[in-house]
Amino acid sequence: MKQSLFTLEHTRQLTDDTYELVLSGDTSAITAPGQFVNIQLPGRFLRRPISICNWTDQALMLLVKVVGDGTRELVRCVPGTELDVLSGLGNGFDPAQAGDHPVLAGGGIGIAPLYGLAQRMRDAGQAPTVALGFRSAKDAFYLEEFASLGCRLLIATEDGSLGTQGFVTDCIRNVPECDYVLCCGPLPMLKAVHSLPQLTDGQFSFEARMGCGFGACMGCSVPTVNGYKRVCKDGPILYKEEIVW
Repeated sequence: MKQSLFTLEHTRQLTDDTYELVLSGDTSAITAPGQFVNIQLPGRFLRRPISICNWTDQALMLLVKVVGDGTRELVRCVPGTELDVLSGLGNGFDPAQAGDHPVLAGGGIGIAPLYGLAQRMRDAGQAPTVALGFRSAKDAFYLEEFASLGCRLLIATEDGSLGTQGFVTDCIRNVPECDYVLCCGPLPMLKAVHSLPQLTDGQFSFEARMGCGFGACMGCSVPTVNGYKRVCKDGPILYKEEIVW
Protein backbone atom coordinates (compact mmCIF):
# COMPACT_ATOMS: atom_id res chain seq x y z
CA MET A 1 0.00 0.00 0.00
CA LYS A 2 1.18 3.49 -0.81
CA GLN A 3 -0.35 6.89 -0.07
CA SER A 4 0.33 9.61 -2.64
CA LEU A 5 -1.24 12.44 -4.58
CA PHE A 6 -2.67 11.75 -8.04
CA THR A 7 -3.74 14.41 -10.53
CA LEU A 8 -6.93 13.99 -12.53
CA GLU A 9 -6.03 14.29 -16.21
CA HIS A 10 -9.41 13.76 -17.84
CA THR A 11 -12.90 12.34 -17.40
CA ARG A 12 -14.98 10.66 -20.10
CA GLN A 13 -18.66 9.80 -19.72
CA LEU A 14 -19.42 6.28 -20.96
CA THR A 15 -23.11 5.86 -20.07
CA ASP A 16 -25.72 7.80 -18.12
CA ASP A 17 -24.02 6.90 -14.84
CA THR A 18 -20.59 5.47 -15.70
CA TYR A 19 -17.37 7.40 -16.26
CA GLU A 20 -13.74 6.77 -17.16
CA LEU A 21 -11.18 8.70 -15.09
CA VAL A 22 -7.48 8.92 -15.91
CA LEU A 23 -5.13 10.06 -13.14
CA SER A 24 -1.39 10.63 -13.25
CA GLY A 25 0.83 9.68 -10.33
CA ASP A 26 3.02 7.03 -8.75
CA THR A 27 1.57 3.59 -9.54
CA SER A 28 4.54 1.59 -8.24
CA ALA A 29 2.46 -0.05 -5.49
CA ILE A 30 0.09 -1.64 -8.03
CA THR A 31 1.26 -5.15 -8.82
CA ALA A 32 -1.74 -7.10 -10.17
CA PRO A 33 -5.03 -6.60 -12.01
CA GLY A 34 -7.95 -6.76 -9.61
CA GLN A 35 -6.39 -4.53 -6.97
CA PHE A 36 -8.12 -1.31 -5.99
CA VAL A 37 -7.45 2.23 -4.79
CA ASN A 38 -9.05 4.16 -1.94
CA ILE A 39 -9.65 7.83 -2.72
CA GLN A 40 -10.08 10.64 -0.20
CA LEU A 41 -12.66 13.27 -1.09
CA PRO A 42 -12.73 16.67 0.65
CA GLY A 43 -15.22 16.75 3.51
CA ARG A 44 -15.78 12.98 3.46
CA PHE A 45 -14.74 10.85 6.42
CA LEU A 46 -14.48 7.54 4.55
CA ARG A 47 -12.45 7.06 1.40
CA ARG A 48 -14.09 5.65 -1.74
CA PRO A 49 -12.74 2.25 -2.88
CA ILE A 50 -12.55 1.98 -6.68
CA SER A 51 -11.35 -1.00 -8.74
CA ILE A 52 -8.37 -0.38 -10.98
CA CYS A 53 -9.29 -0.76 -14.64
CA ASN A 54 -5.75 -0.41 -15.98
CA TRP A 55 -2.46 1.28 -15.22
CA THR A 56 0.94 2.24 -16.59
CA ASP A 57 4.09 3.38 -14.79
CA GLN A 58 2.72 6.90 -14.43
CA ALA A 59 -1.03 6.71 -15.00
CA LEU A 60 -4.08 5.09 -13.45
CA MET A 61 -7.38 4.41 -15.20
CA LEU A 62 -10.60 3.96 -13.24
CA LEU A 63 -14.18 3.21 -14.24
CA VAL A 64 -16.61 4.80 -11.81
CA LYS A 65 -20.36 4.27 -11.49
CA VAL A 66 -22.26 7.05 -9.75
CA VAL A 67 -24.08 5.39 -6.84
CA GLY A 68 -24.14 8.19 -4.26
CA ASP A 69 -22.87 11.62 -3.33
CA GLY A 70 -19.24 10.54 -3.03
CA THR A 71 -18.90 9.01 -6.48
CA ARG A 72 -20.91 11.91 -7.93
CA GLU A 73 -18.39 14.35 -6.47
CA LEU A 74 -15.53 12.25 -7.83
CA VAL A 75 -16.72 12.24 -11.44
CA ARG A 76 -17.41 16.00 -11.25
CA CYS A 77 -13.81 16.81 -10.34
CA VAL A 78 -12.16 19.01 -12.96
CA PRO A 79 -8.86 18.17 -14.69
CA GLY A 80 -5.97 19.26 -12.52
CA THR A 81 -7.67 18.25 -9.28
CA GLU A 82 -5.26 16.56 -6.86
CA LEU A 83 -6.60 13.51 -5.04
CA ASP A 84 -5.16 11.72 -2.01
CA VAL A 85 -5.01 8.05 -3.03
CA LEU A 86 -4.10 4.82 -1.27
CA SER A 87 -2.92 2.52 -4.07
CA GLY A 88 -1.94 -1.12 -4.37
CA LEU A 89 -4.72 -2.40 -2.10
CA GLY A 90 -5.94 -5.99 -2.18
CA ASN A 91 -4.45 -9.15 -3.60
CA GLY A 92 -5.46 -9.08 -7.29
CA PHE A 93 -6.06 -11.85 -9.83
CA ASP A 94 -3.46 -14.50 -10.62
CA PRO A 95 -3.84 -15.27 -14.35
CA ALA A 96 -1.04 -17.84 -14.21
CA GLN A 97 -3.51 -20.26 -12.62
CA ALA A 98 -6.16 -19.84 -15.30
CA GLY A 99 -5.24 -22.82 -17.48
CA ASP A 100 -5.76 -23.12 -21.23
CA HIS A 101 -9.44 -22.15 -21.50
CA PRO A 102 -10.19 -19.25 -19.17
CA VAL A 103 -13.24 -17.03 -19.33
CA LEU A 104 -13.33 -13.54 -17.84
CA ALA A 105 -16.87 -12.83 -16.63
CA GLY A 106 -18.06 -9.37 -15.64
CA GLY A 107 -21.34 -7.68 -14.87
CA GLY A 108 -21.98 -3.93 -15.01
CA ILE A 109 -19.24 -1.88 -13.36
CA GLY A 110 -17.68 -5.20 -12.37
CA ILE A 111 -16.11 -5.38 -15.82
CA ALA A 112 -13.61 -2.69 -14.77
CA PRO A 113 -10.72 -4.85 -13.48
CA LEU A 114 -11.19 -7.37 -16.27
CA TYR A 115 -9.89 -4.97 -18.92
CA GLY A 116 -6.41 -4.66 -17.43
CA LEU A 117 -6.50 -8.38 -16.67
CA ALA A 118 -7.38 -9.27 -20.28
CA GLN A 119 -4.63 -7.01 -21.62
CA ARG A 120 -1.98 -8.62 -19.44
CA MET A 121 -3.18 -12.12 -20.26
CA ARG A 122 -2.98 -11.35 -23.98
CA ASP A 123 0.51 -9.89 -23.52
CA ALA A 124 1.52 -13.14 -21.78
CA GLY A 125 0.26 -15.25 -24.69
CA GLN A 126 -3.00 -16.36 -23.08
CA ALA A 127 -6.27 -16.23 -25.02
CA PRO A 128 -9.14 -15.58 -22.64
CA THR A 129 -12.78 -15.46 -23.65
CA VAL A 130 -14.51 -12.37 -22.25
CA ALA A 131 -18.19 -12.52 -21.25
CA LEU A 132 -19.82 -9.24 -20.21
CA GLY A 133 -23.34 -8.65 -18.94
CA PHE A 134 -25.45 -5.48 -18.82
CA ARG A 135 -29.09 -4.58 -18.22
CA SER A 136 -29.53 -3.22 -21.76
CA ALA A 137 -27.57 -1.87 -24.72
CA LYS A 138 -27.69 1.68 -23.34
CA ASP A 139 -25.86 0.48 -20.21
CA ALA A 140 -23.05 -1.26 -22.10
CA PHE A 141 -19.57 0.23 -22.18
CA TYR A 142 -15.96 -0.62 -23.00
CA LEU A 143 -16.94 -3.07 -25.73
CA GLU A 144 -14.60 -1.54 -28.32
CA GLU A 145 -11.78 -1.48 -25.81
CA PHE A 146 -12.14 -5.20 -25.06
CA ALA A 147 -12.55 -6.04 -28.75
CA SER A 148 -9.34 -4.15 -29.58
CA LEU A 149 -7.41 -6.60 -27.39
CA GLY A 150 -8.30 -9.42 -29.78
CA CYS A 151 -10.26 -11.42 -27.20
CA ARG A 152 -13.31 -13.47 -28.11
CA LEU A 153 -16.05 -11.19 -26.76
CA LEU A 154 -19.52 -12.37 -25.70
CA ILE A 155 -22.24 -9.94 -24.58
CA ALA A 156 -25.49 -10.55 -22.72
CA THR A 157 -28.23 -8.06 -21.90
CA GLU A 158 -31.24 -8.74 -19.73
CA ASP A 159 -33.66 -7.26 -22.27
CA GLY A 160 -31.99 -8.75 -25.36
CA SER A 161 -31.19 -5.34 -26.88
CA LEU A 162 -27.55 -6.37 -27.41
CA GLY A 163 -25.99 -9.80 -27.74
CA THR A 164 -27.58 -12.79 -26.03
CA GLN A 165 -30.78 -12.17 -24.10
CA GLY A 166 -30.12 -13.24 -20.55
CA PHE A 167 -27.11 -13.16 -18.28
CA VAL A 168 -23.37 -13.74 -18.26
CA THR A 169 -24.04 -17.33 -17.26
CA ASP A 170 -25.84 -17.87 -20.58
CA CYS A 171 -22.74 -16.66 -22.45
CA ILE A 172 -20.49 -19.00 -20.46
CA ARG A 173 -22.74 -21.98 -21.19
CA ASN A 174 -22.26 -21.24 -24.90
CA VAL A 175 -18.50 -21.88 -24.56
CA PRO A 176 -18.42 -25.26 -22.79
CA GLU A 177 -14.67 -25.59 -23.34
CA CYS A 178 -14.10 -22.77 -20.84
CA ASP A 179 -13.51 -24.41 -17.47
CA TYR A 180 -11.80 -21.68 -15.42
CA VAL A 181 -13.35 -18.30 -14.58
CA LEU A 182 -11.99 -14.97 -13.39
CA CYS A 183 -15.06 -13.06 -12.33
CA CYS A 184 -16.17 -9.67 -11.02
CA GLY A 185 -19.67 -8.30 -10.59
CA PRO A 186 -22.63 -8.05 -8.22
CA LEU A 187 -23.04 -10.79 -5.64
CA PRO A 188 -26.00 -12.56 -7.33
CA MET A 189 -23.93 -12.82 -10.52
CA LEU A 190 -20.92 -14.22 -8.65
CA LYS A 191 -23.13 -16.82 -7.01
CA ALA A 192 -24.72 -17.83 -10.33
CA VAL A 193 -21.36 -18.14 -12.07
CA HIS A 194 -19.93 -20.09 -9.14
CA SER A 195 -22.71 -22.67 -9.52
CA LEU A 196 -22.00 -23.49 -13.19
CA PRO A 197 -20.95 -27.17 -13.39
CA GLN A 198 -18.54 -26.59 -16.30
CA LEU A 199 -16.31 -24.35 -14.17
CA THR A 200 -13.93 -26.55 -12.23
CA ASP A 201 -12.09 -23.66 -10.59
CA GLY A 202 -11.83 -19.90 -10.60
CA GLN A 203 -11.19 -16.57 -8.92
CA PHE A 204 -13.99 -14.25 -7.78
CA SER A 205 -13.67 -10.56 -6.95
CA PHE A 206 -15.91 -9.57 -4.04
CA GLU A 207 -17.31 -6.19 -3.10
CA ALA A 208 -18.06 -5.11 0.47
CA ARG A 209 -18.63 -1.91 2.40
CA MET A 210 -15.23 -0.81 3.67
CA GLY A 211 -14.07 1.36 6.52
CA CYS A 212 -10.28 1.60 6.46
CA GLY A 213 -9.59 -0.24 3.20
CA PHE A 214 -6.38 -1.90 4.41
CA GLY A 215 -7.44 -4.57 6.91
CA ALA A 216 -7.41 -2.80 10.27
CA CYS A 217 -11.11 -2.41 11.05
CA MET A 218 -12.40 -5.86 9.95
CA GLY A 219 -15.58 -4.18 8.68
CA CYS A 220 -15.54 -5.91 5.30
CA SER A 221 -15.04 -9.48 6.54
CA VAL A 222 -16.85 -12.32 4.74
CA PRO A 223 -17.11 -16.02 5.70
CA THR A 224 -14.99 -18.63 3.89
CA VAL A 225 -14.31 -22.31 4.49
CA ASN A 226 -11.14 -21.19 6.28
CA GLY A 227 -12.89 -18.65 8.52
CA TYR A 228 -13.57 -14.98 7.98
CA LYS A 229 -11.46 -13.05 5.48
CA ARG A 230 -11.17 -9.31 4.95
CA VAL A 231 -12.22 -8.31 1.43
CA CYS A 232 -9.87 -5.33 1.45
CA LYS A 233 -6.77 -7.19 2.65
CA ASP A 234 -7.19 -10.95 2.08
CA GLY A 235 -9.27 -10.24 -1.03
CA PRO A 236 -10.95 -8.88 -2.97
CA ILE A 237 -10.09 -12.04 -4.92
CA LEU A 238 -11.28 -15.29 -3.35
CA TYR A 239 -10.86 -18.73 -4.89
CA LYS A 240 -13.82 -20.88 -5.89
CA GLU A 241 -13.12 -23.65 -3.41
CA GLU A 242 -12.98 -21.36 -0.38
CA ILE A 243 -16.20 -19.40 -0.99
CA VAL A 244 -19.20 -19.86 1.31
CA TRP A 245 -22.58 -18.51 0.17
